[in-house]
Amino acid sequence: MSKAQLIIQNGGKMMEPAVEEGITWETTRKGVPGKLTFSVMKDVSLGFQEGNAVRFIYDGNKIFYGFVFSKSRTSNDMIVVTCYDQLRYFKNKDTYVYKNKTANEFLQMLIADFNLKAGRIENTGFKIPSCVEDNKTLFDMAQNALDITLQNTRKMFVLYDDFGAIALQNIASMKLDILIDENTGESFDYTSTIDSNTYNKIKLSFENEEKGKREIYIAQDSEHMNEWGVLQFYETIQENVNGKAKADALLSLYNQKSRNLSVKRAFGDFRVRAGSSLGVGLYLGDITVANYMVVENVKHTFNESDHYMDLSLIGGGFDA
Repeated sequence: MSKAQLIIQNGGKMMEPAVEEGITWETTRKGVPGKLTFSVMKDVSLGFQEGNAVRFIYDGNKIFYGFVFSKSRTSNDMIVVTCYDQLRYFKNKDTYVYKNKTANEFLQMLIADFNLKAGRIENTGFKIPSCVEDNKTLFDMAQNALDITLQNTRKMFVLYDDFGAIALQNIASMKLDILIDENTGESFDYTSTIDSNTYNKIKLSFENEEKGKREIYIAQDSEHMNEWGVLQFYETIQENVNGKAKADALLSLYNQKSRNLSVKRAFGDFRVRAGSSLGVGLYLGDITVANYMVVENVKHTFNESDHYMDLSLIGGGFDA
């Protein structure tokens, strides 16, 4: 593959093996590290192992920097290699207690404590009063901080690895000038349901020990309750959480049908990663989509003659 440059570093030795077609790079919006998979022919001069650094550049564009995590061999002397970026280390578990920190400040603390490399980390702008994270993965702790930020500010941030540097970016600034339509997306799969992640009544409870009573915050949509029945979300909240604002924000997020849309073999663009927003114009049978949607998951496949993407899209009433 002349367009592909894949370099493996084993100590001070740099290797650029001949890579088979079909290199894949996959990213997911939250809770999953970026993943690169490729195949190379077994060669006596090719010596690498788990933990070695890998960088992948395609057609001059920096795509992936990460580390070998697994190798598997086949009977035809091919080695299939799976690599993950730095976010793989966010699967580590630990316990943290923190007060009065923004999500970005908490994230930077995690990055420093685990000796990872930080890139562009945006200010999330909301101080979390206090939080106890006991025996949780770094992914779960970081996502909880981002969820609290979302519930209080309605601003969503995306955590990702940008060619070897961990980044945190407001999803509103990840919009791309790309259109997915019947000409650029080869095929699609579409479903709609109220069976998951749909709630028309939000009920939050707070045990106010100082006043000796339980405080309840409710947000609901009577029209959708008549139409679908009561679909209730219930949660206990901690002190210093604005119960009404959180209930209103959750109702705004969940009071809609769940629709799933995935697009197969769309024309590839290396700028597209999970969290990016793309223009979508598709007729799906019972609905026409003509707006920007967020990429929940994307799998790029790189060949010598083409580059295509398989996408899962959310937003505008669609979720994962």
